Amino acid sequence: MYMLFRVCMVLILLPSIRSFFSPRLRSPSVHFARKTIDTSFFSEDFSTSSKKTKRKSLTPSYRPRTDNQINYVEALKNKDTPIVFGLGPAGCGKTLFACVSAMHELNSGNINKIVLTRPVVPVEEEELGFLPGNLIRKMDPWTRPIFDIFLEFYQQREIEAMLHSGVIEISPLAYMRGRTFKRSFLIADEMQNSTPNQMMMLTTRIGDHSKMVITGDLKQSDKLEHNGLLDFTKKFEMYKTWGGTQAAESGIQIVKMNETDIQRSPIVNEILRIYNIPKIDYAYHPMHSDLLQPTIDEPKKDKNISKKAEPTSDCAMIPKDQEPKRRY
Repeated sequence: MYMLFRVCMVLILLPSIRSFFSPRLRSPSVHFARKTIDTSFFSEDFSTSSKKTKRKSLTPSYRPRTDNQINYVEALKNKDTPIVFGLGPAGCGKTLFACVSAMHELNSGNINKIVLTRPVVPVEEEELGFLPGNLIRKMDPWTRPIFDIFLEFYQQREIEAMLHSGVIEISPLAYMRGRTFKRSFLIADEMQNSTPNQMMMLTTRIGDHSKMVITGDLKQSDKLEHNGLLDFTKKFEMYKTWGGTQAAESGIQIVKMNETDIQRSPIVNEILRIYNIPKIDYAYHPMHSDLLQPTIDEPKKDKNISKKAEPTSDCAMIPKDQEPKRRY
């Protein structure tokens, strides 16, 4: 009887059990699909939005403070200036405002991707050896200053998603020949370490609806006087002297900044003043008279005085007063 009762209960409850599980199995919300990248944060403006979220509450707001920084930011916003050069010492916001402008253009939908490049030149030719990983990992030591700025606006997982989807592209100068970047924002950092041929190749890669920002400090060049950034600035100044109105409407603007535009830290100004101090001639400087060393005029040698003929023999020479007496 007990077994018959259990069988009857199963038969009675079987339709309800089937109706309970079958809608969930056939629900459109449960399906297997390829993993997609969350791109909802692309449409958010981190610099002007007033919404208070967990990520935006820690987002900094950068504004130009000096006249040269204002001119630099206006050049970045100008649609009629596809190529902008930002020259100046460390800490004046060259790379910072370029990255902020690139993120604003990306969030506004004016561009499709951000392209980052930089000369692979270690400081003072210091060899790092072979770096492990793919191209992104190999370029990480050189692109880390730019990604430090991106991390102030995005989370690490969002940056990795943009890297894998191609929204942010790292393109070394060695691999840019023959390419054309359309609807892109190119940031070429530390270009004082590029060669003139690399600078010419880079500036001719820009396509339609794109922006290129080239930054560098001419006083921190490992190429010294033979760098592409200095070569281009000299050629552009010569072009403006005889180009006339055509040079004025070239679509290229060079913004030069100096020590008064440094906003990174007050100590940076002092460090640059120490390194930029003119050379002091201690022999004539009144504040350093204790370091003054007397100079002794050496007698001038007469070039006409003939030198004594040196002996051609390699035997030992004995002075005459020390010669042994000979016995006869």
